[in-house]
Amino acid sequence: MVNNLKMSMAALAVAVVSGPSMVFAQDKAEGFIEGSSLTVLNRNFYFNRDYRKGQSSPTGNGYSETWAHAIISKFESGYTQGTVGVGVDAFAMIGVKLDTGDGRNGGRSSFDMLPVNSDGEAQGEYTKIGGAAKVRAFDTEIKVGDVFPSTPVVAAGDSRLLPESFQGITATNSSIDGLTVQGGRLHAMSQPVSSDMNENFETFYGGPVNSPWIAYFGGDYELNKNLSFSLYSSRLKDVWNQYYAGTAWTYPLTDDLSLFGGLNYYKAVDEGKQLLGEFDNNIWSGRVGVKLGAHSIALSHQQNNGNDDFDYLRQSDSIFLDNSIQYSDFNAPKERSWMARYDLDMTTYGVPGLSFMTRYARGSEADYSNANSVYMRRDADGNPLTDQKRWERDIEVKYVVQTGSLKDLSLRLRQATTRATAFESDLDEVRLIVEYPLAVL
Repeated sequence: MVNNLKMSMAALAVAVVSGPSMVFAQDKAEGFIEGSSLTVLNRNFYFNRDYRKGQSSPTGNGYSETWAHAIISKFESGYTQGTVGVGVDAFAMIGVKLDTGDGRNGGRSSFDMLPVNSDGEAQGEYTKIGGAAKVRAFDTEIKVGDVFPSTPVVAAGDSRLLPESFQGITATNSSIDGLTVQGGRLHAMSQPVSSDMNENFETFYGGPVNSPWIAYFGGDYELNKNLSFSLYSSRLKDVWNQYYAGTAWTYPLTDDLSLFGGLNYYKAVDEGKQLLGEFDNNIWSGRVGVKLGAHSIALSHQQNNGNDDFDYLRQSDSIFLDNSIQYSDFNAPKERSWMARYDLDMTTYGVPGLSFMTRYARGSEADYSNANSVYMRRDADGNPLTDQKRWERDIEVKYVVQTGSLKDLSLRLRQATTRATAFESDLDEVRLIVEYPLAVL
């Protein structure tokens, strides 16, 4: 994989030098100050998770509840003039507890809203501060420091109060029309509930791993406005090699009617010291749907052919599978799942900015009979769980203010209900998220 990574970076360099749409940095650069931007996002987040089986609650109360507010400020400079332009990105974020406690904060669990101390008490506030130096030459941008990659194999998640981040070096190239190539080598991550910008890696299902780095490389190619492809690989040193291939397409039939669909495929193989045991997994999902005016309906199928859970970095968004939704990933060993989804855009009915979504997914045949010791799940008698089932129903309403002093203010209400056999929780969940972005510069 190291040799492959070197070859990939060499290929990136060739693309930089020989790309047909090569543009010098000074032709694009607006200047370090002139090209700068400063944004401030206010995020107000209420999260309630009711564990219907009570005993599944990490605090024993039967439910978790938190109300918190975040201020997320990001500064991005422009680039200095010249063939090689330099700049800097920086951010300062604070999360403040508004209401939780009395055993309601969720402890240390997938609830993950606020950091907690050794007694399980939520902190009143916490901060994240960091930045990255950046260089642009031709059509390549390189960043070193605190970064927020967004790929199917490594992604900085943003589904909690503060976003996740990584430390390392990333490179992005767009020399070829329609093609974006990305690569990076990261040596640390920061969970959404942590002020520590230099934490060890942690996976969602296997837990913490003492891995020194993760590297990734790949690209997205848009053949035209109706067809795109993605191809990526990553190595989490001494844990796994992951490979991803995906495609998305639309097929217009009339001005108001179109078909759409896509495929996602992952393969994950243990690597090096096998810190999460031996595994050789592959999982895929496929989606097809129809959009008619304001309405769209989609059906998707997903199947894990491996003997272990398909794993990914904790709280990251690097699981581009159709049936990975609000709570459930439907990625247990041998699990098959299907989902029906409906979306409505109320712009057509005179309410621009208002949208509605609902979906229902059901999984079956999850089987831990051949799982390795890390991912194994057993019943009360010590036998591997077999023939496990679950379902999830999500409802979401979102409104974005379109004009006036509150333009771009968004209100988002999300509700999820899940029910499962022994291997998962039964829960009802409500999230209310209000966001107000401000462009200072």
